[in-house]
Amino acid sequence: MSRQNIFDNETFFSGYKALRDSDCNANDLIEQPAMRKLLPDLNGRSVLDLGCGYGHNCIDFVGRGAARVVGIDISEKMLAVAKEESAHVKIEYRNMSMTDISDLDEKFDFIYSSLAFHYVKDFDAFANDMYSVLSEGGLLLFSQEHPIITSTVDGAGHFNKNENGEKVSYTFSNYNQPGERRIRWYVDGVIKYHRTFSDIINALANAGFVVEAVCEPVPEEWVIEKVPAWSKEFIKPNFLIIKARKG
Repeated sequence: MSRQNIFDNETFFSGYKALRDSDCNANDLIEQPAMRKLLPDLNGRSVLDLGCGYGHNCIDFVGRGAARVVGIDISEKMLAVAKEESAHVKIEYRNMSMTDISDLDEKFDFIYSSLAFHYVKDFDAFANDMYSVLSEGGLLLFSQEHPIITSTVDGAGHFNKNENGEKVSYTFSNYNQPGERRIRWYVDGVIKYHRTFSDIINALANAGFVVEAVCEPVPEEWVIEKVPAWSKEFIKPNFLIIKARKG
């Protein structure tokens, strides 16, 4: 399985942190509000956050009553920020690849992941690992880049504009050709993996998960008022969110 650690590249880390520190980024305005609506009751539950980043969600889970939270991330730089900004006695941060969760010696009631699964090479094996780590009846909630976004081989999907300069459609390609994608995002050679929507759903189903909800979030009214440019998200989805239960 892939163990790319692009987030510890100083150029990439600096660019990504500046993006997340902005109050106009799509994560905070579109993806996270949709994810929060699908969160289960966490009171007294154990939580595993895959690709926990700065630990902001880990702290939120504790605030929602979680009894124990384990946040794992392959990036030492990310975890350094998490341990400084999002420390709590109920949170344990571990520096490890999320594809190594089969090595964990405990089970969890809830697995959460925000925008990390498109970095996993073998999603079928990963789905089986997540199923094994969940307690009976446990829940999985994750977001990833939408397959429309990951599909184009060179990452060069693009909006098309009318004569007034308004974005009216989106062009992408290679959708039914799953596999590795190498793109430029702050630095060259960032590796992501494209899977079709059916690839993702079938991997979960074959592992034994029962899908409870699928969301392709669009901006809420307050987001458009704050950043009118995000109305482009009505043309195509940027994120895919799935909630599933261990069957």
